[in-house]
Amino acid sequence: MPEETSGSGGRREGNRRRLARRTTRTLLALLLAVVQLAAAGCSGKPLFDEERAFELLEEQCSFGPRPPGSEAHEAMLTWLVEKVSEATDLVRTQRFTAVSDTGEVQLTNVVASFNPDARERVLLAAHWDTRAVAERDPDPTRRDQPILGANDGASGVAVLLEFARLVATDPPDVGVDIVFFDGEDGGDGGGLPDWCLGSRYYASTMGDYCPRYAVVVDMVGDAQLSIPRERNSAVYSPRVVDAVWAAARRAGSVAFADRLGKPIYDDHVPLLRAGVPAALVIDFDYAYWHTLDDTPERCSPASLGEVGRTLVELIY
Repeated sequence: MPEETSGSGGRREGNRRRLARRTTRTLLALLLAVVQLAAAGCSGKPLFDEERAFELLEEQCSFGPRPPGSEAHEAMLTWLVEKVSEATDLVRTQRFTAVSDTGEVQLTNVVASFNPDARERVLLAAHWDTRAVAERDPDPTRRDQPILGANDGASGVAVLLEFARLVATDPPDVGVDIVFFDGEDGGDGGGLPDWCLGSRYYASTMGDYCPRYAVVVDMVGDAQLSIPRERNSAVYSPRVVDAVWAAARRAGSVAFADRLGKPIYDDHVPLLRAGVPAALVIDFDYAYWHTLDDTPERCSPASLGEVGRTLVELIY
């Protein structure tokens, strides 16, 4: 996903500032996680298992880079459908052909539904593809290689797969639809037409389906997690953003920063354009974005846990 602003020089300075101000954040997050686990046990809400979520992140990475058209992409699709089907029988795939800057590409969205009789529904989403080039890698000789995408792709999928397990075993009052979008990360780094192909296709096929709101999770595994209020979400769906950040506070999260971030073109934008109130949960200030160093070692179970517990608090 690209920023909707043009420059990237501020990213490096932002990374330095983050590293400087968040030295103690990981320890604080771990302490709060212990408190949250104790509180959840008394609240009746299901417990989000951050270690299980991290194992799901690692399983995705075991396929290697997963850009559309690769063998790893097909293997990942089979695995993803199997994993979702363990939680619900209501799984469907949307296979479609999209046109990108590299020509036609075959893509597949995976859609899972829970509590189908509920009239009030919410939509959760993440993208499962990874980027075909590491154009931001510090080594110019490696920039034509595909990335592993531990954070950029696998982290959001891991959170939603673990959340699907909770919804299956302990259904909330509302209906939940979880969509894993394909083709999010195929743009050339310039204009917007080649990004978010899966969510654009899904939004065009929604018909009468109108969830109360949508939350897209992307790049939420950073071991130094800090999530501002993404600007497009805050401008066009302020009530959803307020609800997510309030849920994060109740969940004891320290990663959800109460400040306004950059506008980012991600899978929430096609949903917004289709009339769905939508919020993007993302830490876009990630030092290893679109590099070969986006690996599980740069991610943390605690970060996945903060986001997962926030979703539990929001929806339950």
